[in-house]
Amino acid sequence: MQEYIELIPKLFVPENLIKIGGLGLLIFIVFAETGLFVGFFLPGDSLLFTAGILCSTEALKVDIWTLMILLNIAAVSGNITGYYFGKKVGPKLFTRDDSLLFKKRYILITRTFYNKYGGKALIMGRFLPIIRTFAPILSGVIMFDYKKFLTYTIVGSILWTSAMTLSAYYLAKAIPNLKDHLGLVVIFMIIVTAIPVFRTYLREKKSSKTQQSK
Repeated sequence: MQEYIELIPKLFVPENLIKIGGLGLLIFIVFAETGLFVGFFLPGDSLLFTAGILCSTEALKVDIWTLMILLNIAAVSGNITGYYFGKKVGPKLFTRDDSLLFKKRYILITRTFYNKYGGKALIMGRFLPIIRTFAPILSGVIMFDYKKFLTYTIVGSILWTSAMTLSAYYLAKAIPNLKDHLGLVVIFMIIVTAIPVFRTYLREKKSSKTQQSK
């Protein structure tokens, strides 16, 4: 039992996730983070970056272009699943009670971001935790034009996987010892991607207080 307890924290380390679950788990996580309601806590950006480095060092035994195709299929499929989930659930999502895996503020943060950027939130949101999960769901809730949704989804997916996985792959080729500092790189990426989400949350919180005081 102790071994299983010690294993749990290791599962949240991108490198361990890939080594334990391989390509199949990697693809599922990319799909789940953008397509499943509870996927927001999964390490999307850092996982893709790590995958690029491991692919470069052949620790992940798959051709980089095969990996890119599979990642994009998973990312686009995830968004489409999220869209239809949001379309089915509808406005009820805004009145859903908080639970262990869901907080109403996640939707409020995404709505603020969506109201500011419109459909482009599907592209920009790819690079932001929480928003990456809830933007396609919110698109379904408001019944955003599906053709435009699909276009933004595909563009966003290609940009996201290229910026994270492809850049990491070639960066690792140029800097052979980059893998030795993977932990620090992942921590840096988590901090950088969390800042815009935190700022959006503070903006939404301030806006809510202003409306309540009127």
